[in-house]
Amino acid sequence: MRVAFAGGGTGGHLYPALAIADALRDRASILFIGSADGLETRVVPEAGYDLATIESRPLQRRFSFGTLATIAANAVGVAQGIRALSAFQPDIVIATGGYVCFPAMVAARILRLFARSRAPLALLEPNARPGLANRLLAPVVDEVWGAFPDADPVFAGKYVYTGIPVRASLLHPNNRIEAARRLGLDPARRTILAVGGSQGARTINEAVAALITRRALPPSWQILHVCGERDYEYMQAAEREPFGDNRVVLVPYLHDMADAYALCDLAIARAGASTLGELATLGIPALLIPYPFAAEDHQTQNARTLAARGAAVVIEDRDLNADVLWWTLREVMQPQRLDELRSAARSLANRDAVAGILARVEALVSKNAP
Repeated sequence: MRVAFAGGGTGGHLYPALAIADALRDRASILFIGSADGLETRVVPEAGYDLATIESRPLQRRFSFGTLATIAANAVGVAQGIRALSAFQPDIVIATGGYVCFPAMVAARILRLFARSRAPLALLEPNARPGLANRLLAPVVDEVWGAFPDADPVFAGKYVYTGIPVRASLLHPNNRIEAARRLGLDPARRTILAVGGSQGARTINEAVAALITRRALPPSWQILHVCGERDYEYMQAAEREPFGDNRVVLVPYLHDMADAYALCDLAIARAGASTLGELATLGIPALLIPYPFAAEDHQTQNARTLAARGAAVVIEDRDLNADVLWWTLREVMQPQRLDELRSAARSLANRDAVAGILARVEALVSKNAP
């Protein structure tokens, strides 16, 4: 079997694709199609997969001076996608998010239109509310795999609830004591993981820095702060002198989150779908600060969906500061509250998401076989 993945830009679009690819590795040839300036240029080769890059730009909702440049870039991307897919000859093409998906999937559909390919087209929609590119791709693809039981009406007739695929390395938690040793933390303390996704989050970073330099944390708490490479030097300066005996470890990025999750008793995070899928699968309580400028405000919808089911506490980005964070943590870090959040998170998880998606891959490929 030959499987092509289209997606990237951020970890949220890339890691679910890698989870599926890893499960297919022993029985498939795999090609990733991404952009030349996304996270995929580093992560995909490191994972051992081939990457073809194509031109792409985010789709615009209103006409502006940049519209013609956007159209031109995506048109070039379609041509490059046709060339890459023609050379690879996939049996299925799977889009997992990011604006590079649009020209790649249009290219795959054009090849189908001119009988140059029989490959079925599938779209992974990990968010509660689809973005513009995925709404436009709805009529192009054959099937949509979703993270939530309820489908957006735009996917009517094509939607299959699968859950969010999570990398196999995260499904078997690391030893907490060994993880603490590798990260320089105390396994006996309750650990707060503050993370802003693959690109970091300035609002979360500033609130955490202000908290640990102005408040004395309880002796039983410690913080692992994954601030993103962009803000690392800034956070080093901001957190140089933690208040009192506060125990904090600051890192720019973790290529493997397994150790962090093994220690984590509460995660402070954005509400990207990939992160939420991992937290739910591992039963990690979450304090979510949705990114307010995400396409279609999908992170707010993701966060509200989890909060409505008792699996997360939500603070709006505009309301976040050190004081709000402090008092929220004082409430959430109570053992009984953590247990409630942990139980609710686990009830939302679909640990068989990858297996379900592999079954759909097999079904679609078999259906379209000559």
